[in-house]
Amino acid sequence: MTIDIDELRKLFLFERLTDEQLTKLALSGAMRSYAQDETILRQGDPAECFAVLVEGEIQMVQETVTAGTVAMPRSSQPGVYGGATSAYLGDRAPERYQHSLRATAPTRMFLLPAKKFAHIVAEWFPMAMHLLDGMMSGGRMQREVIDRRQRLTALGTITAGLTHELNNPSAAAVRAVSELHKLIRTSRMQLAQLAEDGIPPERLRALIEMQESCTAAVGKLPPRTPMEISDAEDDLGEALDELGVQDAWELAPALVNAGFGRVHLEKVHKKVGEEHTGAALHWLAEAIEISQMLGEVTEATERITSLLASAKQYSQMDRAPFQVCDVHDLLDSTIAIFRGKIPPGITVVTDYDRTLPPIPAYAGELNQVWTNLIHNALDAMGEEGTLTIRTAHDEDEAIVEIGDTGPGVPDAIKDRIFEPFFTTKSVGQGTGLGLDISYRIVAGRHGGELKARSAPGDTWFEVRLPLRESVAVASPAA
Repeated sequence: MTIDIDELRKLFLFERLTDEQLTKLALSGAMRSYAQDETILRQGDPAECFAVLVEGEIQMVQETVTAGTVAMPRSSQPGVYGGATSAYLGDRAPERYQHSLRATAPTRMFLLPAKKFAHIVAEWFPMAMHLLDGMMSGGRMQREVIDRRQRLTALGTITAGLTHELNNPSAAAVRAVSELHKLIRTSRMQLAQLAEDGIPPERLRALIEMQESCTAAVGKLPPRTPMEISDAEDDLGEALDELGVQDAWELAPALVNAGFGRVHLEKVHKKVGEEHTGAALHWLAEAIEISQMLGEVTEATERITSLLASAKQYSQMDRAPFQVCDVHDLLDSTIAIFRGKIPPGITVVTDYDRTLPPIPAYAGELNQVWTNLIHNALDAMGEEGTLTIRTAHDEDEAIVEIGDTGPGVPDAIKDRIFEPFFTTKSVGQGTGLGLDISYRIVAGRHGGELKARSAPGDTWFEVRLPLRESVAVASPAA
């Protein structure tokens, strides 16, 4: 097919070349047409051509070990290219195509042999070739170092928050178990004392039955005000004094927590007899405190289990990379991981649309997006503000919005916030990759959108994700 050099000149890649250079290109390469869905270059084949789009539409597709088939969004811009793009590196260039190209509409491509491409770049642009070589190798190394640091920083933040959250319930459990050792020992001594005092078996059984009903009532009583509880303790303390029970005012709080009053006191007095009432009440109080301590241990261990479940959900360590998942579960697990890092002055508000169906996604990577957006929102607000997380959906997209009441993004930099390495934080506080990585995960990996709108005191990041599975797209680390 005869190649018109004026057609090549229209491509942004070649627009500054001379007629002589364009003629050499035309003689060195070939023009070829492709039907819709036809493969132009196949990943793994020998890297023999540098391909440039002349007209039509193409999509870059890549097979990966961990994420399966991923692809870049389609492009119809004349001049976009693929194939042996690193041929100018010579022996250090990949020997095989690192990706596939396919036509998503009737397409014409300009194909330039890789060796010709390498020779032309070296001959026409020697300085540019060395700069590109240095930028590629240096940039790859820099990116690897920064990505590792970013992952370690994120891991440190998550670990610190999770450790802080785990510390409270674990400390409560340890404290409760320590108290339980003392209470159980005292309870045994009280029971032994009752036996030594000769309490009849039938009265002991009645006392144990009452203890069961008392401990069952702990934590299930109707809510009372502090004043009502104090009045009940005073009244029960007086009643215990009237019966001549020792340490009456120490026993009253535990008995009141189980709903004990004068009526119950009279029941105990009748069932065990006057001579055993004091020891019986001491034993009951100990049993009630033991039940309370066991409740604290249960609550603490349930909290630990919940936090570990959140960490497991957040990390997606037992899940396939691509799966159908509930966005709300992902958001909740991320919030739980952050709980220990959220200042007391910041209120977290969730407004979930529970009709939002599960979506096909890389769940672990979406959690990285939520982490980056929430972390930025918290940084923006400082010690006070409101973090709002809400979800919605339209016909074919899930919508997740994360908002904060911080000072907002200045108009002068709104267009740059998704650029890699661009950050408004001070030196050492940020790498400028959080929003860039988030954007590539949302747009590149999921074919969605990530947008920001901001005004002082009202900043929102909006994530839109397709509800139906499509061809997954390029790795955010690319």
